[in-house]
Amino acid sequence: MQSLIEIFREVRDPRDPNAQHDLGAILFLALAATLCGAKSCVQIAEFAEAREDALREIVDLPHGVPSHDTFSRVFRLLDPGELERAFAACMARVRQELGPAAPAGVVAVDGKSLRRAYDKGRACLPPLMVSVWDSQARMTLAQARAPGGNEVAATLAVLRGLVLKGCTVTADALHCHPAMAEAVLGAKAHYALALKANNGPLHAAAEQAFAQVGAAVPSYSCEERGHGRSEWRQASVIPATSLVRPAALPGLKAVGRIVCRRTGAGGRTSEEAHYVALSRRLTPAKVLEVKRAHWSIENHLHWTLDVLFDEDDARTRKNYAPENLAVIRRLAQNILRAHPLDRSMSLKMFRAMISEEFFFELFAYMR
Repeated sequence: MQSLIEIFREVRDPRDPNAQHDLGAILFLALAATLCGAKSCVQIAEFAEAREDALREIVDLPHGVPSHDTFSRVFRLLDPGELERAFAACMARVRQELGPAAPAGVVAVDGKSLRRAYDKGRACLPPLMVSVWDSQARMTLAQARAPGGNEVAATLAVLRGLVLKGCTVTADALHCHPAMAEAVLGAKAHYALALKANNGPLHAAAEQAFAQVGAAVPSYSCEERGHGRSEWRQASVIPATSLVRPAALPGLKAVGRIVCRRTGAGGRTSEEAHYVALSRRLTPAKVLEVKRAHWSIENHLHWTLDVLFDEDDARTRKNYAPENLAVIRRLAQNILRAHPLDRSMSLKMFRAMISEEFFFELFAYMR
């Protein structure tokens, strides 16, 4: 826990030198409150006031508990880059304790809008956060706000600071372009990028190539049933040399196709084909595995942030506050997930709120 506070104290304080409350203490209080279910600066201040005696054993509070205005002002002024560097340092400590220092397997990239954090009169332009997700550890590796909603630029910037050697980086069709391919290959990783009509020539070439080989290409299929519906998937892979037109994507070695057929409770069936640009030739079964791993960023990150942390309803919108609080939420989520207790994250949050002993245990994996 003290190592976490030391990391927070390395963050550059944007306030005047005569500020009363220590910045490291403010950031720790915000994280502690978020771990226990606080969802706004008002709730963070209420939590700190209710737990003041216990929190004084961890951080110095010579001027008492900061007000909600203080928390709000700090997050509005704080440089997001400073907090993101602290996040990276915190995650390095967690990984040192849990196992491998670098991610392995599938690393997914996706953007998420902070839907209610928009400025007045700009509901159509909410802030957009890009997250890099380790699907194996189920933890956020990094995140950044997309300037002006430019998800592509934000993704390229955040990937430059990560160690991804040997990983497979996945992303939706927005990121199927040469700059993304070069960034992933430059990090000594591989890519598996969704391929749609926005990359018209390559998409058309893939469709044509699969139409020509027909059923001759090896494939792998599986079927799942649940929630009143069944879903059948079939994956196949062809080498890039099978494409009629030359590939415009650096490092392209193969293209995968996944045909998905869904049958609902009423018997209604729909079928669609998805294409994936690959920098190494995978088996059809592996393509399905990689695609499934990519969707964990939706199911285990975005869904959790909205349901447990109410991120979609967060109304904080001024200056840097939206992205700074988003970083705090992702750090809290990683800490909760790192704890080995076999309970859901919501129950871990509840236990941290009612049990001081469990609250302290949450930090045992950051030494």
